[in-house]
Amino acid sequence: MAPATAIHLTLLALFLTGATAYTNHTVGDKAGWLFDPNTNTSSANYASWSANQTFELGDYLIFNTNTNQTVILTYNETTYRSCSTDNSSDSDTFSYSSGNQQFGQPLTVAVPLTIEGANYFFSDASDGVQCQNGMAFGINVTHGVGLPPSLNQPPPPPYVEPPANGDGSLTPPVSDQPSGAGLSDGVNVRRVVCYVLTFCGIFCLFLV
Repeated sequence: MAPATAIHLTLLALFLTGATAYTNHTVGDKAGWLFDPNTNTSSANYASWSANQTFELGDYLIFNTNTNQTVILTYNETTYRSCSTDNSSDSDTFSYSSGNQQFGQPLTVAVPLTIEGANYFFSDASDGVQCQNGMAFGINVTHGVGLPPSLNQPPPPPYVEPPANGDGSLTPPVSDQPSGAGLSDGVNVRRVVCYVLTFCGIFCLFLV
């Protein structure tokens, strides 16, 4: 095999590996993430749908839905089973929305999978009625090839309090003055006194 051909095939293999490393999973496939309030039924069996998928770090779940439903991701099984975020923690439960308050507006929500293990999804709309009637499913996320750099950002450095004085007050910043600045020595003080006396003497001569 010619060296140039070998290089081209190697580059093609690397490209295909990178292109297929992560998967976008459309939740419910063509049925989407929808709920019929007239029959209290979901548009798909999401538990069955998720059971036929393989989920890895860096994959995305794509929810084709509208503003009548919500998309909640939680790592807390208790929150998931309660179908409510009322007692959830900000560190393990996240709500995805467009901020649109109008009902029935089309909406696509993309949720990245960034934590290995159990991930739970549900809609808490209608006070949990949607969740209780099929709008919920759990998945297991495996490591795969790991997170891509775009999803693997380090956390910001922790905040550090400035040093405090003995009384608890914060230490003010200290500005360094250049050498010789201010009236810090006797010579400068004597010069100023002489200037003041000389000025006063001349002023008194004009008054006589």
